[in-house]
Amino acid sequence: MLQATPLTEGWILRHSDGAVDELPAVVPGCVHTDLLAAGVIPDPFLGRNETEVAWVGRRDWTYETDLGLVNGHEQTDLVFDGLDTVAEILLDGRLLGRTRNMHRSYRFDVTGMSGRLAVRFVSAYAEAEAVRGKLGERPAAYAEPYQYLRKMACSFGWDWGPTLVTAGIWRPVRLERWSTARIARVRPLVTVEQGVGVVELAVDVERTRVEAPLTVEATVGGERVRASVDGTQGVVRLEVPGARLWWPRGYGERPLYDVELTLLHEGRPLDVWRRRVGFRTVELDRAADAHGTGFTLVVNGERLFARGVNWIPDDVFPSRITRERYRERLGQAADAGVDLVRIWGGGIYESEDFYDACDELGLLVWQDFPFACAAYPEEQPLRGEVEAEARENVVRLMPHPSLVLWNGNNENLWGFRDWGWEARLAGDSWGEGYYLGILPRVVAELDPTRPYTAGSPWSGSWEHHPNDPAHGTHHSWEVWNREDYAEYRGEVPRFVAEFGWQAPPAYATLARALPGEVLAADSPGVLHHQKADDGNGKLRRGLERHFAFPEGDFDRWHYLMQVNQARAVAAGIEHWRSHWPVCAGTVVWQLNDCWPVTSWAAIDGDGREKPLYHELRRLYADRLLTVQMRGQKPALAAVNQAAEPWVGVLRLRRMSVDGEVIAEAALDFRAARRTVTDVTVPPELVPVGPKEFLVADAGTGPGGLRALYFPSPDREIPYPRPEFDVAVAPGGVTVTAHTLVRDLLLQADRLEPAARADRGLVTLLPGERVTIGVSGWKTPDPDAARSALYCLEPSR
Repeated sequence: MLQATPLTEGWILRHSDGAVDELPAVVPGCVHTDLLAAGVIPDPFLGRNETEVAWVGRRDWTYETDLGLVNGHEQTDLVFDGLDTVAEILLDGRLLGRTRNMHRSYRFDVTGMSGRLAVRFVSAYAEAEAVRGKLGERPAAYAEPYQYLRKMACSFGWDWGPTLVTAGIWRPVRLERWSTARIARVRPLVTVEQGVGVVELAVDVERTRVEAPLTVEATVGGERVRASVDGTQGVVRLEVPGARLWWPRGYGERPLYDVELTLLHEGRPLDVWRRRVGFRTVELDRAADAHGTGFTLVVNGERLFARGVNWIPDDVFPSRITRERYRERLGQAADAGVDLVRIWGGGIYESEDFYDACDELGLLVWQDFPFACAAYPEEQPLRGEVEAEARENVVRLMPHPSLVLWNGNNENLWGFRDWGWEARLAGDSWGEGYYLGILPRVVAELDPTRPYTAGSPWSGSWEHHPNDPAHGTHHSWEVWNREDYAEYRGEVPRFVAEFGWQAPPAYATLARALPGEVLAADSPGVLHHQKADDGNGKLRRGLERHFAFPEGDFDRWHYLMQVNQARAVAAGIEHWRSHWPVCAGTVVWQLNDCWPVTSWAAIDGDGREKPLYHELRRLYADRLLTVQMRGQKPALAAVNQAAEPWVGVLRLRRMSVDGEVIAEAALDFRAARRTVTDVTVPPELVPVGPKEFLVADAGTGPGGLRALYFPSPDREIPYPRPEFDVAVAPGGVTVTAHTLVRDLLLQADRLEPAARADRGLVTLLPGERVTIGVSGWKTPDPDAARSALYCLEPSR
């Protein structure tokens, strides 16, 4: 049998010119984490240390270990699952090979060899600048040269990320010893045909003995099939009658089946390949209709409104992300009602741990190929690297039922048309041949079970503008960059693949990241941890459309920014969900952060949930009640994504901010499964002026849903001074309102950094109460609880 021996011990790191003494190295890992562990550099996430460690990405680095001679098999391979990025590998001074792609694995024959193993990394800057010098300048959204090599683009910084250009053995490395033959690749096609689960395994083998007769035996779901290997290839087809379907979260169960394929020689096992698969069908309906060109995911014949989030690498040093951390972060997404995660194109193809968690949680995965916000040269050596990485990763990820869509790039087709690239390129290559040529060809050849789209945004062809909201996917960034979030309601895109609004991270996250700093909206550390162009200016302008800006009051600024972020995202999702099935999905930018930073994330860089996260739980629930304008009149939209009809009574109250009920009514409603029903608000219930608002309740108690409609901007509303009682009991804080209390928020991390609240913003009418669950709070105290409670107050 093939024997694999991980190479994790005895590694050292040194600078090639001796400027850094020999240091112990952790493999998998990267240069920054090794230097950090040795105390050579400060933590780049703290203060403004990022700038103090910029030199690391400009240097060459070498990893070394001793490799002893291993006998007993006909061949020994040295296998690297990931090298970041440009390196040469030497054993006992002999060059084994060179690498230039972070997104690929590498295998070298080291049979009979031993000695000192060295992996010499060239600065990614040096390589990228050399390629740029050879192929010519290409435009990009940022000045860094990330488009000239196959490396995680956001290593070079982004509008939410630090510039920390890494190098290292970032994924596992091992020795594989084998004889006669080994399994080189298994390409699983998993489908459902007339209710029967089908697994077709195309097997490639590598041999040391050309004449040796080989067979493969495969099992799944109690079925077992054997087939011969013709030369270096074989195919095994298994059928599983009555296979249970894998469904996305909220639509059904997620059964997974173990598949095992064994390579045999004269009945003796030589190698084994094991994976888990799920039986399901997936289609992408892009049919033209009266509204334009659709973009609707269809799983097992069920049309979905995708409740999505965009995913960036969860750490700027990806080797630090553990299986447990993936599980925690994706579990947070599932708990928020998310059913689709888009892996954004400026990051990586994630590890198996990511996709395993999505398989189990029922999270659909939209996988970008790693291209983002730049014109990418198509000449060699990049062209060959792109095809090689695509072929490897398409096959690697095929077993996962959660993976439902391949996407060619992020914003590059849009950039070519709208960002002045076409004129600057003057005919030079920019990536179109990847997105409309190589990548769809590779997917069609290797993975015909899944749809491919050329980019996001993309209208489907050059006949329409790439970001046309009526055709295909749309990115909504005029809002945030230039417009108020109310403008989300001005159009109904077919699928909103990116939109979002910024807010700072949790208070405890900022306090940890900026030790000793007196926090202010414009303090040096806070500004350094804001990477967006004019980010604080956009935050201020976006806030001032709704609230008076709290000059000099950091705590109030911090709270109001959280409110505005949640309000902005809610405005978009409520409007777009109410227009299903014309709009078939929203993918919020973004779920997570890779370090402590002011950003669009719902979960900050320390893993703390912002109020936006809790708002997503409401917005992405199976049932949502929202007030939307239909023409010039408000209506209640009952959005029912559940499998059963939603039947009930709507209680409508027209109220004053002083707590008076001006008028009320009860209206019957019914929303069929997976539909939206509008209920017109009777004229006498429509609030008038800044002192009135509408309350709509569908049911009461824990299972009841509420929608609020204030016809005036908050800064014009004469809110009463909030009055409420606070009581503390083990596990929770209870607030009882005596007045209208709008957007009450318990910032639990102000009680203790480890404390968490189980809900975000909540509005209470006079006489109502809410209990906010709190975990991780060791010394509950009413005064402390009151000091951590924030809500809207009269304009000042």
